[in-house]
Amino acid sequence: MITRPTARWIAKVREQRDSIAAGTLAEEDAYAVHHWPEAFTAAADTAFDRYEAEVAALRDPSDEEVLATVERVVTALNDIDETHGVIETGEREELCEHVDRVLTSAGVDVGALMARQGRDRSELTDRWRDW
Repeated sequence: MITRPTARWIAKVREQRDSIAAGTLAEEDAYAVHHWPEAFTAAADTAFDRYEAEVAALRDPSDEEVLATVERVVTALNDIDETHGVIETGEREELCEHVDRVLTSAGVDVGALMARQGRDRSELTDRWRDW
């Protein structure tokens, strides 16, 4: 199973909440609590639930079918970021890597897919990504 970036963010939030409760971390120093609110991580997980199910259902997909799944998850994440405004450079990199890893784990050769598009593998989400 692939670990989502949201799992790491949620764990960090829990860790910091525990530290606040224990009195070892001041609320104002709990960056994760403020940066990755539960509503954001829940929405991102919902988007990934859909994406991962769509990718798992693909059977000998065309490039267009694969890219359509990527477009849907990226535009969902765009909407989530528009609401929450928390996707910065670090999150962007982790989210893009996760989108790639899901495809790779399903047997999609992402490098070849992107080469057929005349693009580099690292540009998988670029066409639709606002964050």
